[in-house]
Amino acid sequence: MQERLQKIIARAGIASRRHAEQLILSGQVRVNGHVVTELGTKADPGKDRIEAAGRTVEAEERRVYLLMNKPPEVMSTLADPEGRKTLKNLLRGFPSRVYPVGNLEYAATGLVFLTNDGDLAAELLKKWEHVEQIYYVKIKGMLTLTDLERVGKEAGVKMQTLRQPGAARGHGANYWYEVTMRDSKLESLRRVLFREKHPMEKLKRIALGPLTIEGIAPGRYRLLQEKEARTILAMKPVAKKFISKQEPPEEKRPRRGFHKRGR
Repeated sequence: MQERLQKIIARAGIASRRHAEQLILSGQVRVNGHVVTELGTKADPGKDRIEAAGRTVEAEERRVYLLMNKPPEVMSTLADPEGRKTLKNLLRGFPSRVYPVGNLEYAATGLVFLTNDGDLAAELLKKWEHVEQIYYVKIKGMLTLTDLERVGKEAGVKMQTLRQPGAARGHGANYWYEVTMRDSKLESLRRVLFREKHPMEKLKRIALGPLTIEGIAPGRYRLLQEKEARTILAMKPVAKKFISKQEPPEEKRPRRGFHKRGR
């Protein structure tokens, strides 16, 4: 059965669908020995010889899905022109080639979703700005309850205080907050906090849709079944019972409910 080349290449695990389109446009794809540069071109993987970026499309590769807990100062890509550490360094020995979906800042930590399922990745990227994400955010200083509500409303996010470690209480500590948002709201929150003289100091993503990093150590990952991976497309609310077990980086387990008034 004939299908679009970018779909065939993505399903084979050679590249994401978006990257496959770039390979086609740059003349790096051949069908039966002929270079193809048209995105609408179709082929039959069962009959045609398809090559992409020097690799031959073999029988359909097993689909793989995993969640990684990215440490700080690691690029959420598989390559970096500046030579910085990437997710590829954390996947050494992993038998399948997978690709990150979405982005997480270089200095940030937490959840990254990777897969070689090009169809799911393409669908998720289309919905990315609508997928609910939960972060732990550490700011300079602290917010009063009144400021917390005002800042959250202005940035278009939901914020609540996390109980700080005992050693930090009453000593002007920089505070952690749990923030529920859509991806497009992160820069809005950053700007509002900067204007309020409480710049963001650390960022940790602990949930993406219904998927969380519970039980995944920094730099490690866990495999998902396809059914679990696809729940991310449903954009269901994240279960709070999982979130409460997470820990901010280099901090003790937070608990909700504690708040000190004043700045």
